[in-house]
Amino acid sequence: MLTDYHVHMHETGDFSTDYLKQYIAEARQKGIEELGISEHAYFFNETKPILSNPWIDNRRGIEFSDYQALFDQAEAEGLPVKMGIEMDYTPGKEAEMKQFIDAHPFDYVIGSVHWIGDWGIDLATYRHEYEKRDINEAYRNYFDQIVTLAESQLFDFVGHIDLIKIFSYWPDSEEFLHEQYDRAVKALAKSGTCIEISTAGLRKPVGKMYPDPVLLKKCYQAGVGIVTCSDAHKPGHVGYAYDEAITLAKEAGYQELHTFTKRKSRTHPLG
Repeated sequence: MLTDYHVHMHETGDFSTDYLKQYIAEARQKGIEELGISEHAYFFNETKPILSNPWIDNRRGIEFSDYQALFDQAEAEGLPVKMGIEMDYTPGKEAEMKQFIDAHPFDYVIGSVHWIGDWGIDLATYRHEYEKRDINEAYRNYFDQIVTLAESQLFDFVGHIDLIKIFSYWPDSEEFLHEQYDRAVKALAKSGTCIEISTAGLRKPVGKMYPDPVLLKKCYQAGVGIVTCSDAHKPGHVGYAYDEAITLAKEAGYQELHTFTKRKSRTHPLG
């Protein structure tokens, strides 16, 4: 069994089943048995009470009903696709996030950390901030949010769990880095929150998958479940570098992954 649950459509196309079929065709070609679309929640007008800043507000402007219509039409046409969402975890907005999540029939919900305050940590526009900030503090602040994301129990899995490494800025101490990993893993295991093995990092400046092999091994040892994802933003990204993802998972000890339907999890042998 292989999954690709971290797939986006809005930036490169429209919410039409014709465009969706391109993603489905690519998934079938790559041997992916479960495909999920998980658009960024910040695009939707309904999420403004959760997260608002100039960068996001400039991109927001679609109605959730248009997204829902995609899945309604896909069901009518017999197209196999799971309905997901990727939410920017926003500390202090747990009630608002829960209200939004509970209002829609998602199969799964991804929680991701892209922002430390008003700093978009993975945006090239803000890359210079890494030169201005204490990297240890940045990592601590980032993993603070991973911990509280897991503790919120609002999400089925965490997206690109060590995204903070995207531009190859690292703490000066391996011991410090592993401390951040350990407290994140503890929270994930306690809450039952899974993580994704994301090949997207291979397409980013860091040139490495998420998560780091050390972090993934710690997750395995703690019983944290996994899904496989590409963070695709166009059809050709679906299933990107999955051979490497499977190798990474098995090297960490994993032999199974999770799938989700209506927020319920099942495990399957890893392909």
